[in-house]
Amino acid sequence: MFKLNKAAKTMAVVLAASALALTGCGRAAAPAASSGAAGGFAADALIGVALPQKTSENWVLAEKLFNDGLTQAGFKGDVQFANGGVAEQQNQISAMVAKGAKVIIVGAIDGGQLGTQLKQAKDAGATVIAYDRLLLNTPNVDYYVAYDNFKVGELQGQALLDGMKAKKPNGPYNIELFAGSPDDANAKVFFDGAMKILQPKIQDGTLKVVSGQKTFEQAVTQGWKAENAQKRMDSLLVGSYGTAALDGVLSPNDTLARAIITSVKAAGKPVPTVTGQDSEVESVKSIMAGEQYSTINKDTTALVNHAIEMVKGLQKGTKPEINDPTSYNNGTKVVPAFLLVPKIVTKANAAEEYANDKVLGPLTK
Repeated sequence: MFKLNKAAKTMAVVLAASALALTGCGRAAAPAASSGAAGGFAADALIGVALPQKTSENWVLAEKLFNDGLTQAGFKGDVQFANGGVAEQQNQISAMVAKGAKVIIVGAIDGGQLGTQLKQAKDAGATVIAYDRLLLNTPNVDYYVAYDNFKVGELQGQALLDGMKAKKPNGPYNIELFAGSPDDANAKVFFDGAMKILQPKIQDGTLKVVSGQKTFEQAVTQGWKAENAQKRMDSLLVGSYGTAALDGVLSPNDTLARAIITSVKAAGKPVPTVTGQDSEVESVKSIMAGEQYSTINKDTTALVNHAIEMVKGLQKGTKPEINDPTSYNNGTKVVPAFLLVPKIVTKANAAEEYANDKVLGPLTK
């Protein structure tokens, strides 16, 4: 995460975000003197939810949960996906402002390219909540609600070590590193969390990145697209694993994990230990079949519910619950955050973790 006591990491993220142009369009509504939190607002107010592209199951689920949850709470929900890219999300947020949204919840495609639209929102008196992904280099964000994404990375790094050790008790181990999309503020956070665990083992020789591609910039997967991960894995296998064994792959999410496994199988090599995230149905099946080693349980329902609880508090004129007021520096301000706790899931604990999940629970029987 963007820890104030992790200055080097924060600066890297901020510098990357600063290079992005803060572009936008649309007409700002009339300025208001106070934010939505100051005196509350109507119980049936419009609440905007700007979601990114449908790149994983959890985003699709979030759309339904926001629509249902906001309606049940008495609000008018305007939930939009920006499948057309950043410009579409910019236009959607501007439209929400023009329609008078009192709160705008933003799951950004690119957290560094919404500065103009977020200023429009704040000038109009709306409260801005960053959802799942931090909004970067802007003072115009009030709160952040997410899972502890640095912890996600740490869990993934430890799972990679545990999975490889279970197959082969003693190293050294040959591994490759994958990261998410560079325009997603979370991608480097996941990677940095994992490398906190893995870097010491790389330095002491327990782990060897055979390709030599050890940096975030070398490991990124543009757009979180499976085809990009599979193509890169194909190249790594051809270039570095003619006769060498591949013991493990750090994958930041389930979609990419399955693409990596597909590539390895196509090359006729044994499936290595592969990490993941998001508890996608096909990956849970893969874990139970003994292929993908792990995923991360980040209950989307709990995350959406907390975002809606924030809105309810704001409607009443009260400040939302925060459990991390100091850690998330977006490059311009420290954004008060509420963090939920992620859980690692392997075949050994899947039944317990998904016991109350009507979709995933039956897959673990």
